[in-house]
Amino acid sequence: MRKLKLQMQVSLDGFVAGAKGEMDWMTFNWDEALLNYVTEITEPVDTIFLGRKLAEGFIPHWEAAAKAETAQDFEKKMHETPKVVFTKTLTENNWAYTQLAKGSLVGEIKKLKKQKGKDIIAYGGGNFVSNLIKNNLIEEYYIFVNPAALGKGMPIFKNLKDTLKLELVETKGFSCGVVVLCYKPIKSH
Repeated sequence: MRKLKLQMQVSLDGFVAGAKGEMDWMTFNWDEALLNYVTEITEPVDTIFLGRKLAEGFIPHWEAAAKAETAQDFEKKMHETPKVVFTKTLTENNWAYTQLAKGSLVGEIKKLKKQKGKDIIAYGGGNFVSNLIKNNLIEEYYIFVNPAALGKGMPIFKNLKDTLKLELVETKGFSCGVVVLCYKPIKSH
């Protein structure tokens, strides 16, 4: 079965967006080591999962980046990697390399995980990721902690009904101030 990874940027106090959806607190001046690390974790990925809200900005951003004269391999990979957008509202798909998933989140993801292929990575948005977490669908968490505290905002662990126990697999700090925490869920017996 394919593995679902989550790559999520969070503030030091655990928010993925500000109270009004702000994302201006994120560190965007990534150093080369962090860029290489992201390339490493996305290399074994052949599918990207997105919620509809994030997809509306994510997909056009990477399409434009891939078509730029200065496009790098990573930008092309982000654009050309097949994407699945989970939505209850979209009726038409206007994006290349993208399919819409309109059924039950758990059912759709379990079906996609059983298909042949490499790892899958989810990027968000916040409500989509909260539901992935709530339903125990993630095998690896890559939490990118940014050097900013918001005080209030959108959390991703808000829908948990029970404690989610995680095993720390790796910690990596970068000169741009971002610290990546990699966790795997501890399966209960």
